[in-house]
Amino acid sequence: SDLNSVVGVIVHNNGIHFDGYLSPSAGLKFEDVPQGIDGIRAIPSAGLIQILLFFALVELAWMPASKYDGDYGVGYFGTDIADPEEKARKLNVELNNGRAAMMGIMGSMVVEVLTGQTMAEQYAAGRISPFGDGQGVF
Repeated sequence: SDLNSVVGVIVHNNGIHFDGYLSPSAGLKFEDVPQGIDGIRAIPSAGLIQILLFFALVELAWMPASKYDGDYGVGYFGTDIADPEEKARKLNVELNNGRAAMMGIMGSMVVEVLTGQTMAEQYAAGRISPFGDGQGVF
């Protein structure tokens, strides 16, 4: 999900990696994967196919995207919400948080493509410069 993407970018940009190998057969360790958008190019094709197949399984079988209300019957921290108004409010909050996370991860990727710097590099430089001119935000 997009929330996981944002957290993953923040964690990876701070140098936190899993121990071990992403692909033992290719000799690729998690720490060898570059930060930012270039990281996806480091993943072997078989790994990308596995990720896509898992996403397809989740979307088609477990949590189909055709359930527009967002209620997949898994409850809220293991408990179902009995009050329909409270349930509708919490589902709307979850959908809006997902939308905000989509904007966050897209913003991070666009800024990286425009400036050539990851989100962490932008923050470490003490500025966010979308035009790469070092003049701050605008």
